[in-house]
Amino acid sequence: MLQLHDIETAAGRLAGQVLDTPFVESRTISQLTGCQVFLKFENLQYTASFKERGACNKLAQLSADERARGVIAMSAGNHAQGVAYHAQRLGLRAVIVMPRFTPGVKVERTRGFGAEVVLHGDTLEAARAHAHELAQKQSLVFVHPYDDEAIVAGQGTVALEMLREQPDLDTLVIAIGGGGLIGGIASAAKAIRPGIEIVGVQAERFPAMVNAIRGTQLPQGASTIAEGIAVGTPGEITEAIIRQRVDDLLLVDEGDIEQAIVMLLEIEKTLVEGAGAAGLAALLKHPGRFAGKRVGLVLSGGNIDPMLLASIIERGMVRAGRLARIQVNARDVPGNLARITATVAEAGANIDEVHHQRAFTLLAAQNVAIELVLQTRGREHVAQVIDRLRDAGFEATLL
Repeated sequence: MLQLHDIETAAGRLAGQVLDTPFVESRTISQLTGCQVFLKFENLQYTASFKERGACNKLAQLSADERARGVIAMSAGNHAQGVAYHAQRLGLRAVIVMPRFTPGVKVERTRGFGAEVVLHGDTLEAARAHAHELAQKQSLVFVHPYDDEAIVAGQGTVALEMLREQPDLDTLVIAIGGGGLIGGIASAAKAIRPGIEIVGVQAERFPAMVNAIRGTQLPQGASTIAEGIAVGTPGEITEAIIRQRVDDLLLVDEGDIEQAIVMLLEIEKTLVEGAGAAGLAALLKHPGRFAGKRVGLVLSGGNIDPMLLASIIERGMVRAGRLARIQVNARDVPGNLARITATVAEAGANIDEVHHQRAFTLLAAQNVAIELVLQTRGREHVAQVIDRLRDAGFEATLL
């Protein structure tokens, strides 16, 4: 099984090739979660993900014959970019097979690194099978995204940097897809500090590693905003490491992940994808589990589709009450809409959308239901706006 020496050797290979990313405390998030939170900004890597650590370590060890043949990888995005970038840097041919659902930003960035991108299949498993077929046909070296000791060792260098900066951490909370990141981090961290707690986090819609370790049969979903950890089959190498070196496994739902993405964007001014926010999502969902502890999180990637991000931000504003939809029932006479909008303005809210509903309503024929989407300061402010409308003689309710 992978040892600390393997990870330290990998760190030597990576020196000068990948960024030694910042690992700093977030005082505001610490206050909100009730534990001391330190963030490892792997989303600042050149390819915006920790994945290039494993890719670089693997490619650096290829023989001359393997380099001449070129490499192939299967990935939903981040491993693809890591392999493509370091293959380009080393002058190797790289073929990347990606599922058809892969966000466009990841596809284009991978092509930008000079890789030949093949979009195939609707699942990671289908893409993986196609990649193995192409590897055989074209004599390419298959670079697995997680089930390879060289890959896991490269990812483990994250822990060396974290514990160098903060040697007295109590807990590391790490997202799990195939298990490469947590496998490497657990191997390094437990060797350096045996008493440290390693907690893995999976999306509820993709609990493959939880099922494998605990013997459960939790259902597998079709999609998740944390597509970077949407893995249906755990790695054999990584599963063995997790059984021995990981202390606990937690599940988070889509809402937890969305909340964590918005919090990191607002508080830390840093952009993370769903998988990169899974660790913080676990802290938000299970605050008592980590209360008072010194916790290290890895912001593992920042490659998120802009349209998805826009939707997450908007939904986050709704959850926080900063975007609210109210209905105002009123007489359908000239001047009433002006009175309503003036009342909302006086209450300090901004109107985003207005919709008159005359036909699809149970109100009397001479009345109208007016739906307003408002930008507010929060839930208390929404209540104040509704009170002001009621004081002005209108029937107003929150939808």
